Amino acid sequence: MSSLDLVITSDTSIAHLAAALGAPVWVVLSRPCDWRWGQDGERSAFYPNARLLRQRDPGDWSGAMDELAVALEVWWFRDRRDA
Repeated sequence: MSSLDLVITSDTSIAHLAAALGAPVWVVLSRPCDWRWGQDGERSAFYPNARLLRQRDPGDWSGAMDELAVALEVWWFRDRRDA
């Protein structure tokens, strides 16, 4: 994991491992989510290298996936431009 440019996951065990290793990680969270991730915001109190993408409504992944797609495109092109 520490060799990856970015870890994207909805599995929080993978997210905890990646974040603890210091790898950049984006976590797609259901609503409600586990208390460890907090209930709002896109940052984790425990892992500064984690970005949280949340469902707006329980069972509706469309908003979180749209946000993920935009963020990934920005990340991809920024990373390539800076190289």
